[in-house]
Amino acid sequence: MPAYHSSITDYNQILGNMALLPLKTKYRGPAPILNDEDTNDIIDEALYYFKANVFFRTYEIKNEADRVLIYITLFITECLKKLQKCASKTQALQEMHTLGISKFDIPGDFGFPLNSVYAKPATGSEAEQMRQYLQQIRQETCLRVANKTFPNNDSKPSKWWLCFAKKKFMDKSLSAPGQ
Repeated sequence: MPAYHSSITDYNQILGNMALLPLKTKYRGPAPILNDEDTNDIIDEALYYFKANVFFRTYEIKNEADRVLIYITLFITECLKKLQKCASKTQALQEMHTLGISKFDIPGDFGFPLNSVYAKPATGSEAEQMRQYLQQIRQETCLRVANKTFPNNDSKPSKWWLCFAKKKFMDKSLSAPGQ
């Protein structure tokens, strides 16, 4: 069975070789805001396909939206690693806020794990726009993963999400070894 790919094919702008896709978000950034609540964005797709895709060691990239899906899938794993240590939704939201705004590498940086799959931004302004886009994605993904893992304010975390914290999609991780 092949891995799931993004169904989003309508995009106008590309950063490096990643599609700049609209997001349902309240966070500021270069991504266009998607106001239609009934339409899924790339983060919805990544969350929906995460549990199936995380088992794949290889992933065939079919379009630029798939590169965004890969990044979000790897980032969801990072979120789950942090959420394992949280006992309440309040603590989880604080951890996710910290993770969402923390410093990170972008394609072309030495510490980025998938430089062979992603193109380095051509200019400094494109690199800054890519960093802002990924920051926007990270912040929104953190919020959604926390809400999925802690569905109620007074509940314990969902074991059906946390059981995936140790999985490595494509045997890669966005964090350095030991973190």
